[in-house]
Amino acid sequence: MPARVLLVDDEKGFVDTMAKRLENRGYTVGVAYDGPQAIDALAKGDIFFDVVVLDVKMPGMDGNEALKRIKADHPLVEVIMLTGHATVESAIEGMKSGAFDYLMKPCDLESLMAKIGEAHDKKEAHENKILEARARHIVLRRGE
Repeated sequence: MPARVLLVDDEKGFVDTMAKRLENRGYTVGVAYDGPQAIDALAKGDIFFDVVVLDVKMPGMDGNEALKRIKADHPLVEVIMLTGHATVESAIEGMKSGAFDYLMKPCDLESLMAKIGEAHDKKEAHENKILEARARHIVLRRGE
C-alpha cells in the first residue's frame, strides 16, 4: 500500500500540483501551506500520515522548527525536507532533528517517490518492531 503523505510548502501551486501527481499514482495525500497547518493536520488524525514532505523555507514557522514539533509529537512519522535554498548548516540541523532525508527543489517526481517509499518502509519497520515487542510482553505476562 502506498504511503500516506502530507505535503507542506508555502508555494501553493507546487503543493497542489505535486499532490495531484502523487494521488494519480495511488498515494493518499494531504496538504498544508505552512508549519502550523501541518502540525494541525497531524494532530487531527483524520489521516494517519506516514511521511511528511516539508519545505525548509516558509514564512513564520520554518521547516526546521516544524520538523522538531512533528518529531516531538509524532516520532514515527518520517520527514523528508525539501528546499531550493539548501545549505550545509540547514541540512545538518534537519538531520540532527530527525529528518529522514533532504532533497533539493526542484526534484523530479520519481526521486521524490523513491524517497517517500524508503521513508515509508522505515516507518513500517519501526511499527513492526513495536508490535513484536508488545506481543512478546503479552506472552511473557501470560507465562508468569
